[in-house]
Amino acid sequence: MEAAAAEPRVRLVQLPLPTLTALGDGDLDKANAFAPIRLTPYFILPDQRGTWARRASQVSADPGVADWVTGVIIALDLGGVPVGRAGFHAPPDERGMVEIGYAIDPFYRHRGYARAAFEALLERALFVPSVRVVRVSIAPDNAASMAVVAPFGFVKVGEEWDGDDGLEYVYERSAITG
Repeated sequence: MEAAAAEPRVRLVQLPLPTLTALGDGDLDKANAFAPIRLTPYFILPDQRGTWARRASQVSADPGVADWVTGVIIALDLGGVPVGRAGFHAPPDERGMVEIGYAIDPFYRHRGYARAAFEALLERALFVPSVRVVRVSIAPDNAASMAVVAPFGFVKVGEEWDGDDGLEYVYERSAITG
């Protein structure tokens, strides 16, 4: 009988502004000069750079948002290998809403890292009193992401057009427990 695979264990690592800026510029060497962990070429692919540039702009404008925005997912069960990015798009807005975003390096997909990072972010949101709503936006054809969020009580509340990703369905759930 085969042993069941262990659940993936992750840690989210926030990045300093110089690393965010360098990733947005596509400069991996410069990013790694400031990063608290060794980043891979995945993090400067064209479809990643826009996220890093937006987060660098946010942190530059308000250093207080650094703990909220996108960071790197570290796979603890793989010895600390960076497997993707995850975080909130911003701190809670005036409605108390935060939006979770994540992306996994294709080499590490379908191993549970997206779900583990999503769970960590959702748990954090549920314990911050100013957060009242948690949102996630998913492309209609992204079955893997739909499967990640399905068990957590999210309800489709609309659709939006994302400049990078096209049409996305918007899902929300209350962050108020009990």
